[in-house]
Amino acid sequence: MLGLFAQTLSAGASPTHGEDLSVYVNPFIGTAGPDGTGANSGDTFPGVSVPFGVVKLGPDTTEMNPSTNAFAGYTPDGNVTAFTCFHECGIGGASKYGVVGHMPLTTLAGVNVLDNTTYQQPRVSMDKASVGYYRSDLANGVKVELTASNHAGLFQYTYPENTDRIVLLDVSHNLPSLAEFIKSQSYSNGQIEVTNRGRRVQGWGLIKDCLVLTILPGSDYKIYFCNDFDSTPSSWQYFSGPWNAPDNPPSPSTPVTWGNASTNPHGVQGGPDGDDSGDRVGAVFKFPSKTTVVKSKTGVSFISVEKACAFQKEIPSWTLNDTVKATKKIWNDDVFSKISIQEPSKNETRLTLFYSALYRMHQMPSDRTGENPIWNSTEPYYDDYYTLWDTFRCLNSFYLLVQPQRGVGMIRSLIDIWRHVGFMPDGRSGNHNGKVQGGSNADNVLADAYVKGFKDGINWNDGYKAVWTDAEVVPPPNNDPEDSTCTDNQGRCGLPDWINLGYVSTTFSSSISRTVEYSLNDFSVSQIAKGIAPNDYEKYLNRSGNWKNLWNPAINQYNTSGFLGPRYPNGTMITIAPQDESYTTEGLPWEYTWTVPFDMQSLIEKMGGADATEKRLDIMFVPNLRTTDLGVGVGSGTTLFNPGNEPSFGTPFLYNYLPGRQYKAVNQSRVNIDENYFAGSNGLPGNSDAGAMDSWMLWQMLGLYPVVTQPVYLILAPWFEDISISVGGSHTLRIKAQGLSNNSFFIQSLKVNGKVWNKSWLEHSDIAKGGLLEFVLGPEPKSWDTGDVPPSPGHQ
Repeated sequence: MLGLFAQTLSAGASPTHGEDLSVYVNPFIGTAGPDGTGANSGDTFPGVSVPFGVVKLGPDTTEMNPSTNAFAGYTPDGNVTAFTCFHECGIGGASKYGVVGHMPLTTLAGVNVLDNTTYQQPRVSMDKASVGYYRSDLANGVKVELTASNHAGLFQYTYPENTDRIVLLDVSHNLPSLAEFIKSQSYSNGQIEVTNRGRRVQGWGLIKDCLVLTILPGSDYKIYFCNDFDSTPSSWQYFSGPWNAPDNPPSPSTPVTWGNASTNPHGVQGGPDGDDSGDRVGAVFKFPSKTTVVKSKTGVSFISVEKACAFQKEIPSWTLNDTVKATKKIWNDDVFSKISIQEPSKNETRLTLFYSALYRMHQMPSDRTGENPIWNSTEPYYDDYYTLWDTFRCLNSFYLLVQPQRGVGMIRSLIDIWRHVGFMPDGRSGNHNGKVQGGSNADNVLADAYVKGFKDGINWNDGYKAVWTDAEVVPPPNNDPEDSTCTDNQGRCGLPDWINLGYVSTTFSSSISRTVEYSLNDFSVSQIAKGIAPNDYEKYLNRSGNWKNLWNPAINQYNTSGFLGPRYPNGTMITIAPQDESYTTEGLPWEYTWTVPFDMQSLIEKMGGADATEKRLDIMFVPNLRTTDLGVGVGSGTTLFNPGNEPSFGTPFLYNYLPGRQYKAVNQSRVNIDENYFAGSNGLPGNSDAGAMDSWMLWQMLGLYPVVTQPVYLILAPWFEDISISVGGSHTLRIKAQGLSNNSFFIQSLKVNGKVWNKSWLEHSDIAKGGLLEFVLGPEPKSWDTGDVPPSPGHQ
């Protein structure tokens, strides 16, 4: 009955269709750091894609600061080395993809086609981009314009007068990790074939995957491509040359063989022993001088050249703007129209922040359904989970609420990966699992959907087997040279300790953060077990309390005592400084001590009650208390709370667990966004992390925050007066804020679906089928939240 009443209340307002909300997207947010260069940026991808698209078409540039990798391929200050079809967005690991490379040139004088430093181009003005469109103006006078569909890209080159019209296709081009060669992917082998008098170019490239992302044998990825030009070249020529290792780049003197583009005779793995002896291959095309504009369509596939050629049909027109319009329409229809904002006077900056975040939240993972080269399946297939350690905290919950078909599809894909690989991934890219930073966080994503009642084709019996595997099966070693203690490409490496000792000891790296993350993971397993394997429920619920085994009352700082601390295998506790990051992943013990949202009741008890917890929480936001430079988070500032990285994501909102203090969560939310998010290229406080950083901001602007693995949302305060959100696929959640202004944002009263509300949280059922949240806001804090605090279902 409540759901029907909520729908009635929300009638008359729904997400907007037909409005071009893409005008509020700035694709360059997150591409620069504080100094305007590519250093310490959000590593975002500013090129062209459709939502969760396979093709992400844009420029690859050099790194003017060699100590900082251009993980997404783009830097605002670098020189362009190619325009390529594959990129990732907002990653903080080794550079990935940058394959199927095209480069327009106006001369071959002084050019070595195997060395892009001899033909790289500065840009004479800032690149331009909007949803569906990208433009670079190169120093050689060529104007490059790009657009893309799901599996294909359209390149348009406008050449200046009195120059040659040349296009270089380099099959071996890829993004290196210059600062860390051990992590770098590299070209292994390839083939190219030119037909139809030079108008069609097709082939494949094999790339050896970066070492740290995944080190399992056979972790290379192979890309097939099919490129058609709109006009016939006057001449063309194959080239080939020796393979080079990532730490041994080519030079202008690298010998080029013209007229030969045969693949390595020993097969796709390089040489007879799987070495890297495949030649680099490519081709150069020269067009008649009367041809001012050269266009090409490139289809790509992980399966075959034939599929790559067929994908060109996604772009039926040679008129660039036709595809720009089509791509923009997809974004408006499938993404932006899901949330509409009505205000008497529009705040352009906030709208830009909001819709740009929504845009980046739909870049990854890549929907490669039908493009899985490893196994055949009728299940959805997503790749480029980079990584669930980043996204499980709030991005995946957003998909379930606002994009349920996508959210469920990703869960089905995770379970299907388990069926065929043996483990669900935490990170996955190039069709291989890789890089677990802490726990097995796919468990949390599955549990979040399970407790919210999602079924929609999910085989929950297999889903439980998948999370059970993470909880009980020690993953095989992967011999990571950067971490000899741990298997870090899948599963939980610390399971032997976890099962035998009840905590992860110092035998394993990041023992504190692994312990607290495994606790949340086992809570997740317990929630699915409750319905699927009830005899296992108590076992995993009990194990979820293992974080308490690292509670060390002797650790203290700033007049507060009791933190999670490391422990030897023999049980001896180690008293460390709570800013010692030696036993954690990308965070301080100060931060990780807060990360038990499933059992805040026990944490508050250990901290000495609500008042003591409030004082300790206040300390997290005091400037100049952090003495440790974690090296992560552009906007990490000087507080113990780090707005630039995920371990701190939930901390500002824990005030909601303390009766009458919800206003402090609202205040911190305002500070978070005002001080760390901007509408310019330096607008993110850390790596976008596949949209995780963006979703954190967007939830706050909606006035809610999900408690992952529970059907619970913490209440904050909305940033807009009237928001309509499509939820559940066909319902509307309306959020209204009376009295909102820059200085008036504290909740005075709240109604949920017509009912006066005094709790600082909602259940998923309150909004899953639409509803109406009516906030009355004012300039002064008010302790309106006198009802029950959010639940602690893990409390024992």
